[in-house]
Amino acid sequence: MDLKGRNFITLKDFTPEEIGYLLELAEKLKADKKKGITGNSLKGKNIALIFEKPSTRTRCSFVVACVDEGGHPEYLGKDDIQLGHKESVEDTARVLGRLFDGIEFRGFKHSTVEALAKYAGVPVWNGLTDDYHPTQILADMLTMKEHFGYLKGLNFVYIGDGRNNMANSLMIGCSKMGINFTILAPKSLQPKEELTELCRGYAKEAGSTVTISDDVEDVKGADAVYTDVWCSMGEEDKAAERVALLKPYQVNKELMAKTGKDTTIFMHCLPAVKGNEVTEDVFESGQSVVFDEAENRMHTIKAVMVATLGD
Repeated sequence: MDLKGRNFITLKDFTPEEIGYLLELAEKLKADKKKGITGNSLKGKNIALIFEKPSTRTRCSFVVACVDEGGHPEYLGKDDIQLGHKESVEDTARVLGRLFDGIEFRGFKHSTVEALAKYAGVPVWNGLTDDYHPTQILADMLTMKEHFGYLKGLNFVYIGDGRNNMANSLMIGCSKMGINFTILAPKSLQPKEELTELCRGYAKEAGSTVTISDDVEDVKGADAVYTDVWCSMGEEDKAAERVALLKPYQVNKELMAKTGKDTTIFMHCLPAVKGNEVTEDVFESGQSVVFDEAENRMHTIKAVMVATLGD
């Protein structure tokens, strides 16, 4: 499958077959890495890593993946370049596109990564925006595939803030791949109707379902329970009201027991605020696969770079 030159902005832009190909490539690259085999597909390539928001997993994953494949990553923090301050995003994109072979962006406005993609002339990868976090979804899917052996037909429940970038992106990815997807969230924190309907269309094609509910009893039958922080970056001022609103949606032993399965896994994109969205005992339990997800960020990001830019 040829994805050369493609941007990776949101999973809306990729078919189930293309997503499946990226997961298979990630599996191969991960197996090679475990055997001590790295590649040269990015040899001679320079990669710009633009970070408006700080990062552990995304930054480290892009750096390690790039170096493993023979490329050179250049970290550009918010104080290193003039992106959108003294220079427009469009002009920055056209400059960086002439100096670099690929560009990663992690920041606030989704329109910024879209403008970079439109004007850079080289592959642009979304490392997270306020709306979407597509590289995380690939890591989550690789983790589930490793754990269960398949994706289609799994029951996936996301609980907590149902309108953040993780909820949005998981709904897109799961519905495209035939995973039955449920969001459990208070009515004020449920996803936009427009996106929900779009994903219901994807799910219909894939033979799965999308359910939006405010009832925690609907966690019954879940193969995977996923949560995220209750306050996304930039929303710290809403912390107190969010904790009050979302306390009933905490992932704890009682909630995990409601699935009715002893095979249910717990997932989180990290960093976690233990005691808020998840209790320490669930986070540290044998059901938790959060560190598999964290490692798989690197293997799936490597797959995206190799597929869209590699030789």
